[in-house]
Amino acid sequence: MTEPQPNREMYGKTLVELGEADPRIIVFEADIAKSTNTWRFRDRFPDRFFQAGVAELNMVCMAAGASTTGLIPFCSTFVVFASMRACEGVRTSIAYPKLNVKIVATNAGVEIAGDGPTHQGTEDLAILRAMPNMTVLAPSDPVTTRKATLEIARHYGPCYMRLGRQIRKVLYAEGAPFEIGKAIRLREGDDVAIVACGNMVEASLLAADTLADEGIQARVLDCHTIKPIDREAILCAARETGGIVTAEDHNIMGGLGSAVCEVVAESHPTHVRRVGLRDTFASSGRDWQKLLAHYHIDHLEIEKQARDLVKSRSAAV
Repeated sequence: MTEPQPNREMYGKTLVELGEADPRIIVFEADIAKSTNTWRFRDRFPDRFFQAGVAELNMVCMAAGASTTGLIPFCSTFVVFASMRACEGVRTSIAYPKLNVKIVATNAGVEIAGDGPTHQGTEDLAILRAMPNMTVLAPSDPVTTRKATLEIARHYGPCYMRLGRQIRKVLYAEGAPFEIGKAIRLREGDDVAIVACGNMVEASLLAADTLADEGIQARVLDCHTIKPIDREAILCAARETGGIVTAEDHNIMGGLGSAVCEVVAESHPTHVRRVGLRDTFASSGRDWQKLLAHYHIDHLEIEKQARDLVKSRSAAV
């Protein structure tokens, strides 16, 4: 039975599982194996682990080269370094030639708290989903993190997956289905839809419970794959609920909220409210939950936006 744990910890355990099953799996690291949990793979398979040091651009280029030999490289570092320090290498050496490299970055979002804005990765989804050929994921709990790690290993082509830092509750049973590009409906509801990814899925479920007590039935979609996004699930939610709230621990520009807006704007115009970091850098803070609340990235803000959206639609009738 899966226990609550940081998603990055489950990632490290799953890497070992992959390594046991497939000798083609190798791992590249940029001097923070303890934080990314790739130390587990290093200790089990020292000959298949490559330490690039504090040189993230070199790391992704090394992984690109290794992938051309038939190996399946995983690269890990913090989100800010994977998406920005290594950006040109990811774009030109991995995405452009469509190489089979898996980039799994940890310490995503404002939730890392005390490390401050230099290490709070809140732009990565916007950057990586803009790259052709790139698959982009943000799983919500340890169960889906394990499944996503296994799936990207099987999926041929460049993949980027972001993971947070804090302990996450288990939201899914072990046998829950998981498919890249297919959102998971966690709650039924036709009054409003909440579309979330990563740590905000748990917050969305809390919001849905509170809204249900008020008579508002909120559909909750775990949109673990930001690219390719599940257009069918989003358009179904738009048609059947008439309003969507998106939630992400990321800048509201360019991430999940923007992706959802693009889908509905093109095919079924719908009111969308976006919960996330509102075009600003966050500050450092000791308590990660209070810091998220300070920037209105929590279940209370999701509740507020969903409540206001339902009221505004009712007033317009």
